Amino acid sequence: MCIDTIPTLRAPQEGPYFTEDDFACLKAAPLPKHIAIIPDGNRRWAEKEHVPYINGYIKGAQTLIQTALAAKELSIPVITVYSFSTENWTRPQDEIHLVMKLFDLHLNFYADSLVKANIRLHIIGDIARLPLFLQETIARVMHQTASGTSLDLVLAMNYGGRNELVRAFRKLAELYQHGMVDTISEEAVSKALDTHPWPDPDLLIRTSGEQRLSNFLLWQSSYAEMYTDEESWPNFTPQHLLHAVVAYQSRQRRHGGGMAT
Repeated sequence: MCIDTIPTLRAPQEGPYFTEDDFACLKAAPLPKHIAIIPDGNRRWAEKEHVPYINGYIKGAQTLIQTALAAKELSIPVITVYSFSTENWTRPQDEIHLVMKLFDLHLNFYADSLVKANIRLHIIGDIARLPLFLQETIARVMHQTASGTSLDLVLAMNYGGRNELVRAFRKLAELYQHGMVDTISEEAVSKALDTHPWPDPDLLIRTSGEQRLSNFLLWQSSYAEMYTDEESWPNFTPQHLLHAVVAYQSRQRRHGGGMAT
């Protein structure tokens, strides 16, 4: 399927997404400061719906924007979404080319929605390998949304946790050689990671019933609460997000110590 024949894109559904009864299910604290998401199941959704796989990616992109808006409504400061992994390059080249075009199309299409919602876009990963046209779109949309203060939407593109750690270690080795760091500590490693501007995720959500990290935020997710949703990503709704946050609030977080949080 070529890029000219994709289904019509749709603006995200306007909020509010939650009722007073929904908010009554939430405690004032603790709320996750950072939610990481592995949005699994786009292709499986398309197969189940008997539509081309591209429809799964498009519906998944709509879900991503709606989830960001819902997270904003829940006062979540940061969400990071695994959008394209370093391992995804092994897929057929025609599919990769189409996916890159879709990223470009969706970033341009949803830029105004992000600005309107006061959401700031960030990208993590080794973006130098992405096509130049997509790098230019990323830079433009990040500039458009730079003043957003309600939520940071972080897309992990050409991202892999191992790759990120290798890049961080190389950066630290160079700094050490030039006398710019005295020791390689956990704090130094964290500061060298792509995610250094944000706290580590408190909650990691994976859809479609899968229960593995798949090379996503390996360092940062050491103490993240994992939540698996059986729904495929295109069917993930604000209510599913709410249920994940409520489940998070019900857990006793000890961070390896004896005091629960």
